[in-house]
Amino acid sequence: MKQIKVVQIGCGKMSKYIMEYIYNLGGNIVGAVDINPEVIGEDIGVIIGSENRGVTINDISKLNDLLKETKPDIAVITTMSYLNDVGNEIRCCVTNGVNVITTSEECFYAKNSNPTLYHELDVLAKANNVTITGCGYQDVFWGNMITSIAGSTHNITKIKGSSSYNVEDYGIALAQVHGAGLTMEEFEEKIAIVDKISEAEREKIINNREFMPSYMWNTVGWLADKLHLTPKKMRSETIPTTSDEEIHSETLKMDIKAGDATGMRAVAILETEEGITIEAESVGKVYGPNDADSNEWTIYGEPDTTVVINKPDTVRLTCADIVNRIPDVIDAQPGFIPTSEMKDASYKLKY
Repeated sequence: MKQIKVVQIGCGKMSKYIMEYIYNLGGNIVGAVDINPEVIGEDIGVIIGSENRGVTINDISKLNDLLKETKPDIAVITTMSYLNDVGNEIRCCVTNGVNVITTSEECFYAKNSNPTLYHELDVLAKANNVTITGCGYQDVFWGNMITSIAGSTHNITKIKGSSSYNVEDYGIALAQVHGAGLTMEEFEEKIAIVDKISEAEREKIINNREFMPSYMWNTVGWLADKLHLTPKKMRSETIPTTSDEEIHSETLKMDIKAGDATGMRAVAILETEEGITIEAESVGKVYGPNDADSNEWTIYGEPDTTVVINKPDTVRLTCADIVNRIPDVIDAQPGFIPTSEMKDASYKLKY
């Protein structure tokens, strides 16, 4: 098998592990871009914490030229959470015949939150014979782990999950979309407003590419797809998290006052035609000294089964899934393909 050539788009916190893991598996990073002037011009070894790799980080405006010059097999996008925010970079890659894998949480199952742009990019990917996929931590710990347990359950009535993570670990974009640092009034106006509309209004927003889903919105859609369930009704609830004491956010470069939002709890509930309800909650916030990542899911049926992951290293698990998935994306059918339509993620010794 020829060496896989990768371009890294976004050289922040996540890319450190992703680029290291790609090298460990025998891949070759042939280019990197970012928007941060503090890293542009640096060798990617500075990000990885290793010797120089002979790859200079370029301004993202040079992406098109870089792709034409290096002709990578795949681009890894680790920048923003929403499809609207990574759409231009995806389009640039696809028109250059480059596959795309991204940590963008909405891209995990974008067809239920931004179908207009999803279908546009799906058609473009098919025309250029490449694949677009979103994955990461949720691919295993909110997805395939749950559907595997479902495979040993009879007569499921409900699937319920909850997962927490520290927004400090992922960069400023993620912290902001969780409402960290906002007052209660600002949180209501900017974040929770999405829950205070009718189904018809939400559908209109979704079709107009204006919906900003919680991460679990896309996860419950992915689970329904993987389990071959038919969605009937979806709703969500967004609740601010707070602290009784002031908490410093290094990512936001601010002290969050006691009583202000440290992040949010976001619950997505999907009812299906088959009578199975999927309810999933994500808790993303700036952690205090006693907080830690968690992940707990229960499948109610015959029998009930609960799985708990204590203190998962969510960042590195995300990055390892991305890197292990790279060959799967390259080999997948063309289009904007969710991992629910691929084989389960698997451990890779080498590419």
